Amino acid sequence: MPDLRRRGVSVAPFKGQNMALNSYVTSSGGEIGYAQVVQAWAAGLVPTVEMNPILLKPQGNMTSQIILKGKAVDCVQAQDYYERYFDIGWQTITKCLDHLTSEYQLLVCEGAGSPAEVNLKHRDLTNMRVAQYLTAKTLLVVDIDRGGAFAHVVGTLQLLEPAERKLIQGIVINKFRGQRSLLQSGINWLEEYTGIPVIGVIPWFEINLPAEDSLSLFDRRSGGSPQAEVTIAVIRLPRIANFTDFDPLDAEATVRVKYVDLTETLGHPDAVIIPGSKTTISDLLALKESGMAGQIQDYLAAGGQVMGICGGYQMLGQTITDPYGLEGKKGDYPGLGLLPLKTILDRQKVSAKRAVTSAYPQVGFPIEGYEIHQGRTQVLDRDITAPMFDDIGLGVINQQQSVWGHYLHGIFDNSAWRRAWLNHLRTPRGLHTLPTGVPNYREHREMLLDMLADVVEESLDLDSILA
Repeated sequence: MPDLRRRGVSVAPFKGQNMALNSYVTSSGGEIGYAQVVQAWAAGLVPTVEMNPILLKPQGNMTSQIILKGKAVDCVQAQDYYERYFDIGWQTITKCLDHLTSEYQLLVCEGAGSPAEVNLKHRDLTNMRVAQYLTAKTLLVVDIDRGGAFAHVVGTLQLLEPAERKLIQGIVINKFRGQRSLLQSGINWLEEYTGIPVIGVIPWFEINLPAEDSLSLFDRRSGGSPQAEVTIAVIRLPRIANFTDFDPLDAEATVRVKYVDLTETLGHPDAVIIPGSKTTISDLLALKESGMAGQIQDYLAAGGQVMGICGGYQMLGQTITDPYGLEGKKGDYPGLGLLPLKTILDRQKVSAKRAVTSAYPQVGFPIEGYEIHQGRTQVLDRDITAPMFDDIGLGVINQQQSVWGHYLHGIFDNSAWRRAWLNHLRTPRGLHTLPTGVPNYREHREMLLDMLADVVEESLDLDSILA
């Protein structure tokens, strides 16, 4: 999309239905998938709920929370979802498509998975049903890195209905490693066999853009930069959510971000972060049952630094109460006991953009971020805690400034605050302080998107697409 934008095309992203735990709050307070947010930024747009009308957030036991046009409306199992929400979902999708097509010259609509899953096509909300509604010229993109790319293309075309197949105007081969000339004979065969042109071969290249789901965590580098002086361990919870929070830390040359499984040894990092979770109570229980909770408590007692974000913040407290059984069984669940907090899960979900001012580790930094959480947290003892921001409802620290807890996703995007917190870790080790007067992470992300646009523009026949 940035390459289309650079050509002066008014373009917007769209994905009818997404399933992901990485999400974002728009300026209207609606929640959408983070991938569509990145696509909107790439197009030079402010993200809106119309760009992702349906977001499904899995929470275990074949159950997902349904976010419909930005608002949480229900939690249902897969079969119930399609019985109860298919018609409503399609109506919402078409209304959003109508709105976007009236606003922009071009939509780039992303599918999900394969468009030719014969057992699922009758309830498909985001692949060929969208393409047929728009009579959209459709590109079939295949991942050659996984192998079997030619078979995938031919098999998919074979399984599409004739009306669907007519919409396929081009084939794109993605994630190609090796010498381009060695692929040419295969491209010639594919074009001759299918009668559809291959309009691009996008090479494999490393770029650390925000990820859509937790599968990408297995691809994240673990060695860190050679210049890394500080190690930050992020606990890989079973239902980890919004780990895009840590991309700005990953982009710091002096920082190594290490994702730690519950079965691993924690070691002695400079800080431990308990991230957000879609199912806070079950992930808290998993922390305890695995022994990771004990490791974190021992690490803190030995002088470590611990931060909890969103669900991780709730876990740091004394208790989490689920009076309605929102996450399963009703009841009170003991937390890690690292901060004097009490959290009560509530049916009303909080999703809001926030702009606050920092109180720690340095006073006065403007901070922007967003809240997405189910539950309200109360500070039980304000004498042994201090507010992290000018709004105590967003988070607190302990007297020793060793336990940090807050609800603010996107906090590390704020570079001045991020550097101040990193200096809080660096100073006791005698490391030089990092300058805080640096651009926010947004500018780094724009650079990555421009790099991506350069590669894609060189690899695709955009003139054919636009024609």
